[in-house]
Amino acid sequence: MGAKVNEDEKNQGNGGDPSSGTPRSAGGEVKGAHLARDGDASLGDGGGDDDDDDDDQEAGSVSLIETDKKKKKRKPRKKKNKKSPTTQSNPPRVPLSDVFASAEYPKGELQDYTTARTTPEELRFRGRKHLEDPEFLSDYRKAAEVHRQVRHWVQDTVKPGWALSDIANGIEDGVRALLGNQGLETGSALRSGMGFPTGLCLNHQVAHYTPNPGQKPVVLQHSDVMKVDFGVHINGWIVDSAFTMSFDPVYDSLLDAVKDATNTGIKTAGIDVRICDVSAAIQETMESYEVEIGGKSYPVKPVRTLSAHDIKQYHIHGGKSIPFVKHKDQTKMEEGEVFAIETFGSTGRGRTKSDVGIYGYGLDTDRPKHVSLPFASANRLYKVIRENFGTIVWCRRYLERLGQEKYLAGLNSLVSSGVLEPYEPLADIKGSYSAQFEHTILLRESAKEILSRGSDY
Repeated sequence: MGAKVNEDEKNQGNGGDPSSGTPRSAGGEVKGAHLARDGDASLGDGGGDDDDDDDDQEAGSVSLIETDKKKKKRKPRKKKNKKSPTTQSNPPRVPLSDVFASAEYPKGELQDYTTARTTPEELRFRGRKHLEDPEFLSDYRKAAEVHRQVRHWVQDTVKPGWALSDIANGIEDGVRALLGNQGLETGSALRSGMGFPTGLCLNHQVAHYTPNPGQKPVVLQHSDVMKVDFGVHINGWIVDSAFTMSFDPVYDSLLDAVKDATNTGIKTAGIDVRICDVSAAIQETMESYEVEIGGKSYPVKPVRTLSAHDIKQYHIHGGKSIPFVKHKDQTKMEEGEVFAIETFGSTGRGRTKSDVGIYGYGLDTDRPKHVSLPFASANRLYKVIRENFGTIVWCRRYLERLGQEKYLAGLNSLVSSGVLEPYEPLADIKGSYSAQFEHTILLRESAKEILSRGSDY
């Protein structure tokens, strides 16, 4: 790219053409050239005598001096402070640092790789958005502390002669009081409350029994082995923890076996640990115990029809299961997952069957917003259930706390139509005894946190 050249310099060269016949002044300058140079073309016409020329030159000099004075008297204009533009000019001349004062520039287009750059486990981890929520861990630890304080009251207070209904109501009243939420306003029980109905199973009853309206009262006896299983949730994150109480030391070995098996499962669990390895460790520990009752020894058997499980928000069973016996499932535990590590041991067959009654009910994840059933009572009841419990498992006691009356026909209609799933009590053979211990753990990046651990178990 060439430099631009001035036209006057091009015509005159460096001082003019020596062969030109134009008259010059004594100094060698073309006569009258100073007038053109000084910018006053009105003085002189290039002709006339010397005197006229002298007069013209003198007059020109005066005018030039006056012009110079006028120029000197001009005051420079004050420059106005220009604000930095926030938009680009046209043509673009504004520095980008002025246009993007925050230094945040537009992102380019993002496209997925045509081949996978992450493993399925990493993708699932990225899907656990709760790990980025600062309130997630705080909510879980608060729920765990509520569980600890309530169960300490049970262990210190409950004695033979208590009705199971009073124990259940005492636990649930305590949970709601410590959470500061009675759960009586529409939707308030979804913010915090019971994670599922309190389970109080005696002896051969292994799981999923709770006192409900209309049932014959059950009173705790000195010879009973009682499993206490209840959950506390805040914003849908459920602490699931359980323990077993007995008042006769003859059952101590049974309780020790199950507690040891649960702690073994917790110790074995971890990120990238295969579920089958956790199950094998649990079985080996539990089967190393036996208990003598009435002069007869019984091996402690892991209950094959139940399992530990992961927990997801508003879902007590998240989809992964950890049986208490050996198996070949190679599924691994992953970072960020929450697990309820529990074990059940029995002196019976180690298998359960459905018992009499209904423990509770639950809605499916894909529940519709509205249902249209033949019974108007069923449609109204469905609205109450969806707005107050969502996918959290609940029982009939909870409906009556909300003031629901004459709901059985609607309830049965929802069950028969498949809208509600009922949960039945589970029991081993009569005459057997069973125990349960359980903790909720969080698989964090650097360590597993046993959220519900306490001084008791």
